[in-house]
Amino acid sequence: MTIRRPPSRETSRRGSVRAPGVQGVRHGLARVLSKQGVCSRSEAARWIVDGRVSVDGRIVRDPEFPVVAGRAVIQVDGQANAAPERCYMMLNKPRGLVTTARDEQGRDTVYRCLDGAGLPWVAPVGRLDKASEGLLLFTNDPEWAARITDPVQGPDKTYHVQIDRLPDDGLMVGLKAGVSVDGEHLSARDARVLRSGERNAWLEIVLDEGRNRQIRRLLAAFDIGVLRLVRVAIGPLTLGELGKGAWRVLEAHERDALAPTTGR
Repeated sequence: MTIRRPPSRETSRRGSVRAPGVQGVRHGLARVLSKQGVCSRSEAARWIVDGRVSVDGRIVRDPEFPVVAGRAVIQVDGQANAAPERCYMMLNKPRGLVTTARDEQGRDTVYRCLDGAGLPWVAPVGRLDKASEGLLLFTNDPEWAARITDPVQGPDKTYHVQIDRLPDDGLMVGLKAGVSVDGEHLSARDARVLRSGERNAWLEIVLDEGRNRQIRRLLAAFDIGVLRLVRVAIGPLTLGELGKGAWRVLEAHERDALAPTTGR
């Protein structure tokens, strides 16, 4: 298997894959490459427009070019390598990094933590905002990632949150009952006080869905500011002793406890 770097820089991945899916079903070419775990859908679109991708020996420049599943042979840069092995991993994201492959403002991204690791292309599963820390998953299996982020069936996410004042019992009730913010109903599946100091406290907040900046917006509705926000668990997978900025590959039982794999 050829090892590739994450997509923080332009790479020259080469490969030949057969389009996945049910026989006779057509999918856009960029989607097929993404589903195979070769690269992101946006990067696949760039490769296609640049003339690097062929279908059955013919260069195609339309990212939405329909491909018949199970029949078409797709090549990148004219080379025939197998699709990359599936990769499932976790990172302890430091504060101050953006959860994206490329940032238009030139800010450091989470891929900085993966530089030089010799990994295949992987993408974040969900996201943590720049000021947040903790457990962040990566994979090149889009179907597994979709099950993790599914708002109905996906696993709960657990956070430890330092707030700028001392809480009372009414706050815990209010967080679980929820409030309407900008037309959205935001609430916590569970909330409890971990510990309190003289001026601030740490809460444990569990979410069963992941809306944009959900915890910060929910607490702001109660006039509470967030000092630190750390995701400590996704379902049964905990951050544990993994150091800040460190990563590791998931064990098979950890991967399958979060969501079943595609089997490919």
